[in-house]
Amino acid sequence: MEFPNGQKSRAILVQTEITSELASVEDLSELRLLAVSADIEVADVLHCRRAVPSPRFFIGSGKVEELAVLVEQHGADLVIFNNPLTPAQERNISKEVKCTVLERTSLILHIFAQRARTYEGKLQVELAQLKYQSTRLVRGWTHLERQKGGFGLRGGPGEKQLELDRRMLNERIDEIERVLQKVESQREQSRKARRKNEVPVLSLVGYTNAGKSSLFNYLTNSDVYAADQLFATLDPTLRTLEIKNLGKVIFADTVGFIRHLPHDLVAAFKATLQETRDATVLLHVIDCHDERMQDNIDQVNIVLNEIGAGDVRQLLVFNKIDLMDEVEPHVVRDDHGVPRAVWLSAKTGEGCELLCEIINELLQKNIVKLSLILPPSSWNLRAVLYESKAVVSEKFDEDGNDLLEIQISEVELNRLSKKYDFLRQNIG
Repeated sequence: MEFPNGQKSRAILVQTEITSELASVEDLSELRLLAVSADIEVADVLHCRRAVPSPRFFIGSGKVEELAVLVEQHGADLVIFNNPLTPAQERNISKEVKCTVLERTSLILHIFAQRARTYEGKLQVELAQLKYQSTRLVRGWTHLERQKGGFGLRGGPGEKQLELDRRMLNERIDEIERVLQKVESQREQSRKARRKNEVPVLSLVGYTNAGKSSLFNYLTNSDVYAADQLFATLDPTLRTLEIKNLGKVIFADTVGFIRHLPHDLVAAFKATLQETRDATVLLHVIDCHDERMQDNIDQVNIVLNEIGAGDVRQLLVFNKIDLMDEVEPHVVRDDHGVPRAVWLSAKTGEGCELLCEIINELLQKNIVKLSLILPPSSWNLRAVLYESKAVVSEKFDEDGNDLLEIQISEVELNRLSKKYDFLRQNIG
């Protein structure tokens, strides 16, 4: 979706409550955040209430007149509905208010198009946009009523422009899906290698703007883009981190979720979200300062179930305690002493070390303590053990052998044993 060029777009938001529907009204404050995230200035809000939607305008004709006045008063070039509209309703309203009309899904798709940076991410967004457009080709555009035919023109005699548009759109969808299947095959090879080496993967998930990227940056000393806006991060990022007694673990930062995330977006990003399905542990990052906290948690779990990650083990990470009064970093455990939640601040770093300790506790099924005698020729193994932070103490005998006391997870020990014959032979 292209917005008017030139100056920053100004929008009128339309919030409509349909009293006959049991579904809750979409959050207006979230629509504001979506608009701001798309670099759109919110000029005003029109509130409406109807028993049932109007087939022609969704809202009443009187409200459409009121909307046209607001558009003219504020010099707005956009009207954004917080409700789904039919193509005909969009066209009818646009004709009356004389500016572009969008619905919430269109706005989300536009934001995703702005945020995509990698080749794969751009393809995924384009795929979602095309699938969305495929259901909205019947807009009454004048060129769709023309017919083409004759020699040298694509399509048989009398084939409508609408049919040509739909064919071209479907061909592009098929092309993108073929490319994404190849990318997914490459990702699967990488995942197989990680599974073979038994490297744990911790995937950060959560409602958008919960602070996932800020926490990811703090833990991995990275510089992934993080901002106080919805969908600041779109493309997934993986980083390796060494944790004491565990060795290498992989952190994966993923796209944030949102209420009623458009189905086509979920479908398009399934390849990327495979990282979430295959994770060892999900770090479910939560904005504990948000008054909708529990609802946000529920919405994330709905999406996780939709992508097949509902059964992956979760550790709740309540972020932004710096915005709360008298809340200190702490761990919440269940009746069996198993960690269930950590409270911290990714912004200040309070509690992040505590999180690493809990990750260590969750992943170290069995900690192995060993005494090793390494000959001078095994200097490379010694370096790796230090890199894995497994060395507890060290001394040398008179022959120059290295006497090591190590403490290491069983997973990491098995991984190193496959690589180093000396270690495999001496732990029998």
